[in-house]
Amino acid sequence: MTSIRERNKALILRAASEEFADKGFAAGKTSDIAAKAGLPKPNVYYYFKSKENLYREVLASIVEPLLAASAPFNQPGRPADVLTAYIRSKIRISRELPYASKVFASEIMHGAPHLSAEQTRQLNDQAKHNIACIQAWIDQGLMAQVDPHHLLFSIWAATQTYADFDWQISIVTGKTRLDDSDYEAAARTIIRLVLKGCEVETAAHAG
Repeated sequence: MTSIRERNKALILRAASEEFADKGFAAGKTSDIAAKAGLPKPNVYYYFKSKENLYREVLASIVEPLLAASAPFNQPGRPADVLTAYIRSKIRISRELPYASKVFASEIMHGAPHLSAEQTRQLNDQAKHNIACIQAWIDQGLMAQVDPHHLLFSIWAATQTYADFDWQISIVTGKTRLDDSDYEAAARTIIRLVLKGCEVETAAHAG
């Protein structure tokens, strides 16, 4: 059963994600965050102490899923299965955490001033591990001679665009907002492009 404290923190965190995604850290206001959450402004400071702490919590709320998305790389598996699972996890983040994803993207574009040294290390170490896995598959002849760094960057760009540029995608598709079928189509398209482009063996593999 969710406690009142946990419920209120979740409401504030979601409202803060929307506020910071829309206005950035400097322009975001705790009064507007409280209004979005439907709670008194003092509650924001009661639970998070300061606007900067709240902003860091928003970043933490996206860093953890980003790290978790790489779980397929952390155990033995076929390239097709690992890449498929990774892409689907990244699309899921864009669907479920679009505002936090936008905050993270903005943070990175500004040189990551609010990411902790530990978060930066974790993200960098995981990326290096994923790249090493891809290189190992290339060395074993399991996929084409692609640049593993740029393959990973391309997957990031292709999946995160569904959160960071959802407005543009909605305009082009003529929809008010994307639905589950759009995200499924996105996942299948990206998976097909990556697996075919990397010449990964997909026999008996369902995308």
